[in-house]
Amino acid sequence: MNTTYQPVVFRDRAADVAFLTRSTLTSDKTVEWSDGRTYPVVDVEISSASHPFYTGNARVLDSAGRVERFERRYGKAPARA
Repeated sequence: MNTTYQPVVFRDRAADVAFLTRSTLTSDKTVEWSDGRTYPVVDVEISSASHPFYTGNARVLDSAGRVERFERRYGKAPARA
């Protein structure tokens, strides 16, 4: 377990935003920041820049739409006998 508190970039690819902060998380990936230094980068799926609660852009998916999206992504389950 890493307990070293160090600068880390968190990158939200959905919103194309990156935040430089301090964390104990580490990563093998790095990114050059605007100050010219290289920092570890952690990609996140959602942050305050892309979360509907903070942006006010709520997306509504009906349950059928979610099922279809799941089946497109992972395929349909084999039929039971």
